[in-house]
Amino acid sequence: MKIAHIDCIALDMKLSREFSGGTYKVASRPTIITRVYLENGIVGEIYGGDEFHTQMEIIAVVENEFAPLLVGQDVRDFQRLWELMFRHPLDLGNRGLHQLDMHPRGIIMQAISAVDNAMWDARGKLYGVPVWKLLGGCRDSVPVISIGGYYPADESDACTAIAEEVGQVKEAGCIGIKMKVGRVSLEEDLARVHAARKAGGADFVLTVDANQGWDPLDAIEFCVALEKQDLNVRWMEEPLKWYDQTDGHRLLATKTNIPINVGQGEISGRACRDLIKHGDVNILNLDCTLCGGVTEWQKVAAMAGFMNVQMAHHEEPQIAIHLMAANPHALFVEIFANRERDPLLWQLPEGFPKISDGYMEVPQQPGFGISFKKAAVKKYTVPH
Repeated sequence: MKIAHIDCIALDMKLSREFSGGTYKVASRPTIITRVYLENGIVGEIYGGDEFHTQMEIIAVVENEFAPLLVGQDVRDFQRLWELMFRHPLDLGNRGLHQLDMHPRGIIMQAISAVDNAMWDARGKLYGVPVWKLLGGCRDSVPVISIGGYYPADESDACTAIAEEVGQVKEAGCIGIKMKVGRVSLEEDLARVHAARKAGGADFVLTVDANQGWDPLDAIEFCVALEKQDLNVRWMEEPLKWYDQTDGHRLLATKTNIPINVGQGEISGRACRDLIKHGDVNILNLDCTLCGGVTEWQKVAAMAGFMNVQMAHHEEPQIAIHLMAANPHALFVEIFANRERDPLLWQLPEGFPKISDGYMEVPQQPGFGISFKKAAVKKYTVPH
């Protein structure tokens, strides 16, 4: 039950093409495998995160700071071990200036997330049950939507492209799509959403994600137009720029009935508290590979439940499926149905995911139920 060793493997995979969202472009798929070895031979392991700027810094924190701290500790003491990492005095160049210090603190929180998640896999294997059972066990399958709706890389018609993609998403077994908006004019994006709704039909789950692309007045204009056109958008995700996350969302909430979904880039439960309290948000799309792992995510989920806020999870279905299955107020698990966008999901784990009729099956094996294809690990490993 005691921790004997902890290590990490950095992976990176160049994508076949560049994907353009509202405020960013993606050209590769990095991630980190973290392994926690127990003295009794159990190995807790999971992959997560898509950080490429500071991948090696995250691994250095895990191996040089947290591993020595945790070796010899009882893996079952998840609250105490989380606090040990969170309270550990670690200076990565902090200047005592809140905004400027968020970069090194993001490195630390991603390192905590990596270790915490791997320890949850070890606990599941120790007790012989899947993680979602350890966390509460509400359902054994979860509805699945696809992230997509990226802007065409060529000169093809954007409305035709999104309509065709919706068809592909449905063929992949997903019940809906989260499509990108915010890169082109409001009129052009409205036309794209209309095309997606027409292609998907009335029951198709349609959500939109601006990736923090707009000022409040632009977001209001867009959401009001969506409602006037009766496009039945399930949520508006990350509509506002990074510097207007509380009062801006509160203003937007007074002007639209579309649920507001935010929080995927937050790195602490306290930040989520502030979004709920001061931003009038409806859904938290918190990512447990960024915010401190399963332990912190579950704390936020409990708080959100008492405050009538639903939970989602940003990408990472290999972990998110367990969190969605463990919480009664959780929504969908997200994947990239386009295998070119997240090829690791289809090449790295053995036999995951299992999707049919709009639902993803929750793994029944102990821990996260994920094992890795050795050839894929070897192929995409980044030396460090």
